[in-house]
Amino acid sequence: MKIFLTGGVGQLGTELIAQAAAHGMDVLAPPLAKMDLTRPEQIDPFWDDFQPEAVINAAAYTAVDRAESEADLAFAVNAQAPAFMARRCAREGIPLIHISTDYVFDGRKGTPYLEEDPVMPLGVYGRSKAEGEAAVRSALGPHLIVRTAWLYSAHGVNFVKTVMRLVAERDELRIVDDQLGCPTCAADLADALLRIASRLKPGNEIPWGTYHYCGSGVTSWCGLARHVLETLVSRGRIRSFRLMPISSAEYPTPARRPPYSVLDCRRIESAFGIRRPPWPQSVEKTVDRLLATAHTGC
Repeated sequence: MKIFLTGGVGQLGTELIAQAAAHGMDVLAPPLAKMDLTRPEQIDPFWDDFQPEAVINAAAYTAVDRAESEADLAFAVNAQAPAFMARRCAREGIPLIHISTDYVFDGRKGTPYLEEDPVMPLGVYGRSKAEGEAAVRSALGPHLIVRTAWLYSAHGVNFVKTVMRLVAERDELRIVDDQLGCPTCAADLADALLRIASRLKPGNEIPWGTYHYCGSGVTSWCGLARHVLETLVSRGRIRSFRLMPISSAEYPTPARRPPYSVLDCRRIESAFGIRRPPWPQSVEKTVDRLLATAHTGC
């Protein structure tokens, strides 16, 4: 199957490209320098040449705090570009997998969010992603919107890599402990998406709609940091660490974060037979990958 991919240099896009061949996928991911999503007409020449059978939109403006002062850019990438792709998919009769986020919710529910729960974003980033979801639903029937949360990988900038770097630089780490979510390994999400994409063939019955995918289990940012650090201790990379749990109020940011970002993922498990690894297991694998490639100060 020929997959047109946006966001190929991001955490998820990098893993999708790395795993595509193993899933029998031929992926085209045009470079950002040649396909600026704030000018979606630049998508057309690549699309025309490749003639994809499906599209995965893994591109996003994800600078949550900076989005508060760059709303036009956030909405261009997160809402207008997906709308453009959805309209083109509709004209050509091909499916779209669109990646979204837990930030479409305000985090006040207190129990795992279901796909049909009303969206109530707290900031510009969340509003732009919610508008992108709405645009995809409005323009295209055969679509899958997959929300995820707390993404990390061996690539790019993410929380796991930051913790591994900071423990080598600081005597004590102070990490927020009153925000709860489900850490998600980009490699696991990529595998799930490619398994789903392999079913997007003419004649197959696909339960289109919105889904959630995250790592299995719940923790706080401090809990995630603790597991990263304990893994480093077990691997003999550090002897000990000092970790101080703090409140969100002690770490103010320009954009408010949802205090509870747990997503209910039973629908994607049931519809597509997806099995989600426990988040601690995937964190350990990612830490080992980073240690093996020396992409850390540890």
